[in-house]
Amino acid sequence: MSHVGKNIRKIRTVKKLSQAAFAELFGLARPSVGAYEEGRSEPKMETLIQIAQHFGLSVDLLLTKELTVNDLYGFERYQQPEAPATELAVADQTQRLTPYVPAARLLEYVVRHHDAGFIDGLTALSFPHELGATTRAFEMQGADMQPTLRHQDVLLTCRVDKATLRLRAGRLYAFLLQNQLLVRRLVEHRADNVLRLRADNPDYPVQDLPFTDALEVWEVQGAFSTYLRPPALVEERVTRLERQVEELLARLG
Repeated sequence: MSHVGKNIRKIRTVKKLSQAAFAELFGLARPSVGAYEEGRSEPKMETLIQIAQHFGLSVDLLLTKELTVNDLYGFERYQQPEAPATELAVADQTQRLTPYVPAARLLEYVVRHHDAGFIDGLTALSFPHELGATTRAFEMQGADMQPTLRHQDVLLTCRVDKATLRLRAGRLYAFLLQNQLLVRRLVEHRADNVLRLRADNPDYPVQDLPFTDALEVWEVQGAFSTYLRPPALVEERVTRLERQVEELLARLG
């Protein structure tokens, strides 16, 4: 369950910021801050990233842990430029920074994906992983991968070497094309170097993609979502049946 509302309130209290002052920092309406704190809505990913960067947090920690005052003071010490070099070296060893490509900058990324300076200038997200140095985070667009992925989910991916092209059937991949990021599950890698792909949403047809059309290939390793899925009716019934079985077993000794 997301803790972002409680954490925004905690940050405001520690920093002695009113809702209006906090909203002004990030270009928000004051009622939006109140809605976040009361759990009636959650910030967009872009806003979460801005909040995390401004206060020296990771997005993951902001959402998954209810912060304490000690946590916040610790983050403040991390932000100080005069921190000893040895302390910064330890922080670098524990953080996994991944360049983030939001949907609004995707076409710019298509044009400049080989530009190291452009990549270094992208917002970096911190994820706990052991995927190696070359990773990307992409913003998911559309409903073609529902229910597995949702619109505006953030995908954590690692690079697939186009020289060896070791793709596995059934795995999720993100293909950077000239005009879009195509996220699909691999069905088959044919001998003519054409990839047969399918969406998880059955309303979308199976499609063939010539491998040469892909500028980059990334394997999806995980996804971050602010969507909290309510329990399905079937899950509720299964849970109820399990509870009834437990009660019967308890009565039988």
